[in-house]
This record gives sequence, C-alpha cells and structure tokens, in this order.
Amino acid sequence: MLKDVVEARPLNDHRLLLRFEDGAEGVVALAPILRFRGVFAPLKDPAYFARVRVDPELGTIVWPNGADIDPDVLYGLLTETPV
Repeated sequence: MLKDVVEARPLNDHRLLLRFEDGAEGVVALAPILRFRGVFAPLKDPAYFARVRVDPELGTIVWPNGADIDPDVLYGLLTETPV
C-alpha cells in the first residue's frame, strides 16, 4: 500500500488536509500529537505551521526548520488504523 503524502493544505487549529498516493484524503488534527517542544516548538505559531509543504523524496510533510512527521503516523491518524 502506498502511504506517501502527495498534498498538504494547512487549516486552522493545527489541522491539515492531506491526500495520500493511494487516494486516501481527509483532515488530520496534529495538535493532539504535537507537544510543541524541540523541533516542533515553532509549529505552535499558526503562521509557521501554515508553511508546511510536501517533500516528495521523503513522502511526507516538512517545515522549513526540518520538522517532519512519519507518513505512516499521518496515514494512521487519517484512516484511524494503528501504525
């Protein structure tokens, strides 16, 4: 099963609209899993969070400071399946 992220659009309240290579698509709330510490601290600022992009080489979302989230974790959150 292909689980690479191919599209990410930031929404309010630290949520993202994600689309995966296999066609799965939906909204994922990241606030419950992010502790906003360390590399994730800048993401607490909504303007910085909105700078998310898809890195096609990694197949996941990334931010300018190098923060990223494993695509399997994102897929599990979206589909409500365990990683």
